[in-house]
Amino acid sequence: MNIGIIGATGEVGKTVLTILKKNNRYKNIYLSASKTTSIKNKNILRIEELLEKDLQIVIFAAGSEVALKWAPVFAKKNIKVIDNSSAWRMSKNVKLVVPEVNADILKKDDFIIANPNCSTIQLVMILHPLQLNFGLKRVLVSTYQSVSGSGKDALNQLEKESKNEEIKKYYPHKIHDNIIPHIDVFLDNGYTKEEIKIINETKKILSNKKLLISATAVRVPITKCHSESVMVELQNDSTKNEILKILQKSEGVIVANNDKLNNYPMPILASDKDDVFVGRIREDVNFKNVFHLWVVSDNLRKGAATNTVQIADYLIDNNLIF
Repeated sequence: MNIGIIGATGEVGKTVLTILKKNNRYKNIYLSASKTTSIKNKNILRIEELLEKDLQIVIFAAGSEVALKWAPVFAKKNIKVIDNSSAWRMSKNVKLVVPEVNADILKKDDFIIANPNCSTIQLVMILHPLQLNFGLKRVLVSTYQSVSGSGKDALNQLEKESKNEEIKKYYPHKIHDNIIPHIDVFLDNGYTKEEIKIINETKKILSNKKLLISATAVRVPITKCHSESVMVELQNDSTKNEILKILQKSEGVIVANNDKLNNYPMPILASDKDDVFVGRIREDVNFKNVFHLWVVSDNLRKGAATNTVQIADYLIDNNLIF
């Protein structure tokens, strides 16, 4: 199989390349980006040049504008497109996929496949097994999202501010030694676009339009890994121990839940890992059948690059490529 990466010099694109280079199933990896002549000794192609290659799959990591323009062009050539931007996620005829959750919905005629928001991916990895076993009634999530989720300019702001150096701000405020309760643009209802993404994408992936879910998205001054405080109200009776057993058996999930040993998920433990870590699992002190969890994952790995590569691998393994 031959595969291409569009946006290969960005944070997600570089991580996709790192993962693919460890994966022996791809004969050739072709790179495209708006800048840079080479990366890791590979030439950078223009998108038009990439179109001329014998590709079976192309991963987009270049933003919505590029994805809206070029994804249909590749799809018309029977090349499978896996897009990491928000461009196609809520399109009616485009599948929004987290392989451990809903890869079985993919068909041979799906030529544009959407990769979910980074915060959504780690959230549904935990919600999916709970929904299957107990049913979901209500979810409240607060995210603590790292600066790498905003890209190079934001990382540069954090680094410069940590050294007390002047820099044109990517964020509306200082991020070093600060917390900003604001990710993406504000909407008329007071929510940010990021929060609405989490709400709508979660419902779509879980095929649960009736799910009561709300989100607050917050930017924190660390370089990598997103954390989430999640409250779930289940439809059917459960206990902490039952939830633990279900999550311990869930593919791609690692349970770190030993209070006595101070064992709980943290960014420094999840960094450069492909799993979603969950801990601090406890019953609500006031309401029956309500539980609280703490979820951490590397936003550049499972939250973006790893998930796209897993989708590509699934397409190959299940003969969904012409």
